[in-house]
Amino acid sequence: MPGKKPVMEVATLSALAEPNRMQIVELLRDGPLTVGEIAERLGLRQPQASKHLKVLSENGILEVKAEANKRIYKLRSEPFQALDTWVKSFQSVMESRFDNLEEYLRELQSKENKN
Repeated sequence: MPGKKPVMEVATLSALAEPNRMQIVELLRDGPLTVGEIAERLGLRQPQASKHLKVLSENGILEVKAEANKRIYKLRSEPFQALDTWVKSFQSVMESRFDNLEEYLRELQSKENKN
């Protein structure tokens, strides 16, 4: 009986599908940033950046820390670990299919060599 399949939250994928949010994630890959820094680097207005940060935070992709009068955003590792596990679950399936294809091609080649 096969093991339990890894679960990937559709909300996480949906949150990452929006181009500005994906760019925010790419920016935060290098380390935490404030809303102002994110808005400036992406050429967004601060309210627009805040809207995207809210979606990413609500979906568990970012964590926010208040520091004086600033909000510092950083990536959470858990959603990306879940995504990695989910993607890797397809890798074993595809490798198995390639192994089966390779075996089938060997059988065909063997039959051709016998003829």
